[in-house]
Amino acid sequence: MKKILFEFPDQGIRIEAELLQSKLAEKLTGILPYETRVNTWGEEIYFAIPLKSDIEKPQETVAKGDVAYWPEGACLCLFFGPTPISSGEEIRPASAVEVVGKISSGYEALKKVVSGSKVSISLIQD
Repeated sequence: MKKILFEFPDQGIRIEAELLQSKLAEKLTGILPYETRVNTWGEEIYFAIPLKSDIEKPQETVAKGDVAYWPEGACLCLFFGPTPISSGEEIRPASAVEVVGKISSGYEALKKVVSGSKVSISLIQD
């Protein structure tokens, strides 16, 4: 199982995620390491990545801790709670996404991350 690390140096946050075994997750590892700035939308962090891909397993809702690819924006998304279009406790992306991984623990710390913060993503070598 491959793991990736999300580092938010402005907030001193380091979060690990396990990648699923999928074609899309494999494509994601091919662009790493990568650094950019994030946007927030409710309890979601998203950022553009240099990967354009179709999705094979579209989902309209996700779970806390899910890492997903959003094809409409070519973005990677980290979900840790409801978004502005969620109903109740559900977590609803802006449109269908494909889940590529799961944050193992500590995703609550993502609430401290603000739009414009730096993030670096890297593959964790076994």
